[in-house]
This record gives sequence, C-alpha cells and structure tokens, in this order.
Amino acid sequence: MAQEAKAIGIIGGSGLYHMPGLEVVAEHAIETPFGSPSDPVVEGRFEGQTVFFIARHGKGHRLLPSEVPYQANIFALKQLGVGYILSFSAVGSLQEHMKPLDFVVPDQYLDFTKSRKSTFFGEGVVAHVSMAQPVCPALSTLLYQAAQSLSEEVTVHQGGTYVCMEGPQFSSLAESLFYRSLNASVIGMTNMPEAKLAREAQIAYASLAMVTDFDCWHPKEADVTAESAIANLMKNAERAVLVAQAAIRAIAADAPSSEAHVALSTSLVTPFEAMTDDKKAMVEVLAS
Repeated sequence: MAQEAKAIGIIGGSGLYHMPGLEVVAEHAIETPFGSPSDPVVEGRFEGQTVFFIARHGKGHRLLPSEVPYQANIFALKQLGVGYILSFSAVGSLQEHMKPLDFVVPDQYLDFTKSRKSTFFGEGVVAHVSMAQPVCPALSTLLYQAAQSLSEEVTVHQGGTYVCMEGPQFSSLAESLFYRSLNASVIGMTNMPEAKLAREAQIAYASLAMVTDFDCWHPKEADVTAESAIANLMKNAERAVLVAQAAIRAIAADAPSSEAHVALSTSLVTPFEAMTDDKKAMVEVLAS
C-alpha cells in the first residue's frame, strides 16, 4: 500500500522558524481537507536531498500550541511526498539529570491534551493505528546519533516519556509533581497529536526535545517563565540546526525502513468501496 517516500520533513518549534543552510526551491501554499498549514511549506535542497520545512507556530510565533493546525501540517507534508518527519520542540525537564540546554529524544508519550483533533478519520471512515511505539525506533536512533555527534557541545538523552499538556499556561506545582510521579522525563505542548497524525499518514516520526527549564517542581530552581524558556531556547536553536543537518545526511545516505510506512495496511476498518469519494481521496493520500 505504501510506496517509497524519500523526502524529509522538518517541523520547527519555538525558536526554529527557518532552516539555515537550506537552498530554497519553492514555497507551497497548500490547502488540505483540514484547512491551511501553519505557514507555507518551504521546499529546499540540502546537499542534494529534498527537504520540506514548516514552522509549527508560524512565522512570528503567532499560534498557541492548541491553535496549531496539526492535521493540515501533517497532511500537507504527506501530499508533498514526505516519508520522514524530524520534529523539534522546547520542553521542560521533569528529571534532575535532564538539565536545561540538554537534548532528549523521547520514545514514549503521555497525551494530556484536551481540545485538539487527533485523527484524520471519522465521519464515515474508521481506522485504529497502533501507537505502542509512537516514534520510529530507527529514525529516533538516527536522530540521537546525529545529536550525539555534537557531544562536545550538548548532552543528549536517548529515550524517555514526553508529557504533552494542553497549555498555553505552564503547569501548577501539583501537576508538575504528578507528572514526575508517573516517571515522565519532559513536558511540552506540541508533540501531540502531531505524532499520532504522522502515524496515520504513514510517516516515520522522531522528535528532538530541547530542555529549557525544570518546569516548576525543582525546589532549588526558579519556576519556568516564557522569558527564561525562550532565552535557553535561542541558545539551543543553532545546535538544533546542526542536528537536523546531520540527521538529513544520515537519512540521505541510508534511509531507514519503518513500520510507520505501512501503518494503515492493518488499521483501516471501513472498506474502501464503502467510503464517499472525498474520503477515498483522503485515504489515497494517507496510504500512498
């Protein structure tokens, strides 16, 4: 059902609004069945590899985490032939050993969002994709190795659970302590439903979480503020670009196979012939 997709998608989070080193070929203002993406999708070339970049919050950071059009972003990347997504986002640490300015490559998620559309399906089409392994192990390993190649500059943690909260407010102390009691690693506001939608679109997904603060649980550290988080985020942005570039090179050299690329082969419940024409068109894009 899936065909080989070689393009790479980069989703830039807070502080990463463009991709230095990318030779811009075109900008795509795409309309999807789910509306417009956060921004026009920038198509470029990096050392011969096609890369599509989208700023999650839009240029100028205009969109709250709950306002990000996650469905449109992922669907647009899928329409453009993206088979791999590298996601970059700011997070707070829930663990003493994961310090501000560290990088974390999470392998699990706890979704505490409340008001976001988290599926492409419904309204006549039923599908249930597996989220047991919510990120692609091969792509996550590749991303970890890319970040580790900057070991003299940054500490990188492989694996961990990312709590995705609704926001836009930061956690209360009680919430922060509760998330720590779940043995979670970091907390952010944007990787869900992004990872779920990527799986439904048969795109391999991995995330680099960039620690900016200790949330508010740490008894000896100041509680997180937007000002302090952004200050650390900007310090991480340049290194994040280097990680993205190293990961792109690795994918271009040896694109990993991923179970995500065939996720719908065992997940669609509704027979294709029972779908309306518009739903058939949607499924054909997702399953391509």
